[in-house]
Amino acid sequence: MKALRVVGFAVITLVGLLALCIGVLYALFDGDEVKAEISRKVLEQKQRTLVIAGKPKLSVWPDVGIQLDGVTVSERASKEEFAAFKSARLSVALMPLLSRQVQVRALEVDGLKLNLIKYKDGSLNIDDLRGQDAAQPAAAAEAAKTPAAPMQLDISAIRLANTQVVWRDDQAGTRTELSNLSLSTGPVQADAASQTASVQKLLLSLQGKAGNDAFTLTVSAPKFSLSPAQSSSEALTLSATLNGAARSATVNLSLHGVQGNAEQLKVANLTLKLDAKAGDSSVKGQLSSPVAVDVVQQALALSQLAGSLELAHPAMPMKQITLPLQGALKLNGKTKTVALDLRTQFDDSKIALSVKESKFSPLVLAFDLDVDTLNVDKYLPPKPASTAPAKDATVSKEAPIDLSALKGHTVNGTIRIGALQVSNLKLEKINARLALTGGKLDVAPLSLNLYEGSTSGSLSVNAHGNTVAIKQALVGIRVNPLMKDLMAKDMLEGRGNVSLDITTRGETVAAMKNALGGSASLALKDGAINGINLAQSLRDLKAKLGQANSTQAANANQKTDFSELTASFKLANGVARNDDLAMKSPFLRLGGAGDIDVGAGQMNYLAKATVVASGEGQGGKEAAQLKGLTVPVRLSGPFDALSYKIEFGAMLEDATKTKVEDKKQEIKAKAEEAVRDKAKDLFKGLLGK
Repeated sequence: MKALRVVGFAVITLVGLLALCIGVLYALFDGDEVKAEISRKVLEQKQRTLVIAGKPKLSVWPDVGIQLDGVTVSERASKEEFAAFKSARLSVALMPLLSRQVQVRALEVDGLKLNLIKYKDGSLNIDDLRGQDAAQPAAAAEAAKTPAAPMQLDISAIRLANTQVVWRDDQAGTRTELSNLSLSTGPVQADAASQTASVQKLLLSLQGKAGNDAFTLTVSAPKFSLSPAQSSSEALTLSATLNGAARSATVNLSLHGVQGNAEQLKVANLTLKLDAKAGDSSVKGQLSSPVAVDVVQQALALSQLAGSLELAHPAMPMKQITLPLQGALKLNGKTKTVALDLRTQFDDSKIALSVKESKFSPLVLAFDLDVDTLNVDKYLPPKPASTAPAKDATVSKEAPIDLSALKGHTVNGTIRIGALQVSNLKLEKINARLALTGGKLDVAPLSLNLYEGSTSGSLSVNAHGNTVAIKQALVGIRVNPLMKDLMAKDMLEGRGNVSLDITTRGETVAAMKNALGGSASLALKDGAINGINLAQSLRDLKAKLGQANSTQAANANQKTDFSELTASFKLANGVARNDDLAMKSPFLRLGGAGDIDVGAGQMNYLAKATVVASGEGQGGKEAAQLKGLTVPVRLSGPFDALSYKIEFGAMLEDATKTKVEDKKQEIKAKAEEAVRDKAKDLFKGLLGK
């Protein structure tokens, strides 16, 4: 009983002393004095104005805590508001204080508003709060040099509610707003000395707005801990949504089985899911992989990427396609490098891509792309049928060609494609090496097979001045299917060689057409000019002699065969000039000269056909009387509606000149023969014979 009385007396004494201390603490605490002292210190050390509207409140049971209401802080040396909050409360456990230990029970902030600014010179409006204030008083600077005691945290709970953050980047001219940000945790512990930390029941959620796009973000983790010896997490999930004008996206990321230490972390499985829409297009995808993190080297490796990507659009012929994905990804923050290997297959196409990035800004990248076969047209919406614009329709301004994406980057790579169809062109065995630097893209060498022939050369595109240069030598090409697929034109047949050395520049496609310059040539064999049958026209020539010039539209059912055809062109200001057309066939020879105006989409060309043989072939008996006669044929009009005109007047004029010249030669020959006979007779007389 005596022992119980002693214990009871000790407890009563302890409670009495505690009550006395609480009473003294309440008596000595002056809220107005605390406000004034804090405001003075902030103004003196940071040149910021601190205003506390409410009177600080002190509580001592069951925890010791202080609460502040209606607090605002100004920008440095300004009246503009930097931060404000409705209320904040910090409480610590009472009993550990008796053994000189600080255990924070709760940190609660409600209605926080924070304005963060990055100025045009790159400085931040919080540099002075981060210890980067050049005007920091000498005493404070000296104090900052004093080694601080290792930070320790032991917080039972953290609560942030109704938080708003505004980020203004004057360098980029952007503004991002975060609203309804909330953060809640269970116990949070951290010890800088032992490099350990743990958080339980982490839940972060926020809403925001960037430009016209609204977004949300949620992060949750039941429990995770970090230490030099052992780090782990049961699970960590992240969910984000984006909603804007005619577009939306949802991303879900989860990490399971996180194990490791302060230097190395491993994630048993990372899962990423994406669901995005833009207009009528939609993208769905999922990826998974184990993850290895090297904290010291700042390296991240996803060694077994696997997943799929689904693309859909109502205008696509098959409506949607699904791409299986496999590969690996490595990132190194210390060396700022990225390496990606990715493989996919859909339909008959197998694609392998390797990318190595050695610098983020400005971008320095190397890649290797290998495709066995790919029909791009199969997956693109069909082109709309062209319709002639109304006569009174307002001509819309042509969109400019923007090559600015080529500037500021360095890219080198190779492309190999076994078979490719794009814009109806059918290409094979494509080999190209790309080099982008200083805003100029060079594709050299560039070689491929097409239409039973091959081509080799180079392509250059320069963003400075929007210039393009093409050099290509096409060998053994079937011209007719090439023209049909490339331009939907059936003008020429034959097989042979085509050479191009062309340059142009301009801000629009029309400007580039009008600025075309350089040279071109072609040499074809065993072909035909489609749209006119010169043989048939010449057979009908006798009936039309003396008539006015005959004009006829190109007829797809008619053609003029040739055994050889050669021509060269000089291009200047969008106009191709030819003066040496030479075509041969068993029946006639064809020469010509004229202009092909690429910019205006029309041509004016005069071809001259000369009959060189008769017989029973193309010309027939009717052509026998036309042997040696030259027939002018003018080809003119827009590319979409070419017409052929046989100029009979010019033909008769040439024929008359030819007859007169022939008659002159005949008279001259007879006169010369008569003179020779007279001289011969005179010579005989002199000899007496």
